[in-house]
Amino acid sequence: MAKALAANVQPTPKRFIGYARVSTEDQLTDAQVDELRAAGCDRIYQEHGSGASRARPVLTRLLRELAAGDVLVVVRLDRLARSVSHLLQVIEHLEERGVHFRSLRDPIDTSTPQGMFSLQVLGAVAQLERALISERTRAGMKAAKARGRMAGNPGLREGRPEAKRAVSQARERAYLDDLISTAQTWLPTVRQLRPQHSWDNVVRVLNRRGDQWTVERLRRAVHRMVREKLAEPELLARTPRRAPEHHLMKLVAAIAIADPGLSLRAIAAQLDQMGERPARGGRKWQPSSVGHLLDEAHRFGFIRN
Repeated sequence: MAKALAANVQPTPKRFIGYARVSTEDQLTDAQVDELRAAGCDRIYQEHGSGASRARPVLTRLLRELAAGDVLVVVRLDRLARSVSHLLQVIEHLEERGVHFRSLRDPIDTSTPQGMFSLQVLGAVAQLERALISERTRAGMKAAKARGRMAGNPGLREGRPEAKRAVSQARERAYLDDLISTAQTWLPTVRQLRPQHSWDNVVRVLNRRGDQWTVERLRRAVHRMVREKLAEPELLARTPRRAPEHHLMKLVAAIAIADPGLSLRAIAAQLDQMGERPARGGRKWQPSSVGHLLDEAHRFGFIRN
């Protein structure tokens, strides 16, 4: 009887989600869309933007909406990332969430052993690339010094205002690109917790995964994302005096997602450390109260099995 029931249970079908990108507004994504549809993609996100920039709002939204079991599909690797290191960063984040990745014209399919091997080869290439760049930079500086030249920007050494402005603008662009390329690893947690929870608590949750956020750095990042219209202004609102049970549920869910191996007792200790008071009274959190909030988080879809 049990075998008969098991035979009738069908596995949940995978969702194949396509992503197409072209580098200028006047180019068409039709060719990519046709290939993605032929590969079984029922939903396709299309983006127009420069390949040299990581500012891709459509991709950011897509990465946020993917769920465990989904497969992100692109026609070529360069449609997704601007560099090997950026590609590996995106794929690593997808794997952490149970999302697979496939490139139609490259031997990359993280749902297969062969595809994972190819990904490891790419990682080795990226590491070699960084080492070669560093070596060439040191060699160039050494050669310039031997010829009596000073390394660096001549305009900056001379204090030219236009050189200072150019460097400042380049740093701002690099900062924004870095925020956008890493947003999928931290912005969902911020959205889940702000403004109902303090910046201190949000930083504690993020840093449980080994990040190195500070309150000042996180607030600056969120302010910049809001200014670029890539995040909601509500995230910057004032934190209420006490979080009601619904918001405590979000906090418990975020802690559990950040560190899935934590026990109920460990999460209770973390809440005590944060200074959060139990929603139903009492001085200290109990594992049973944490379990109740986790059950609610599952029911409301904040945590997916």
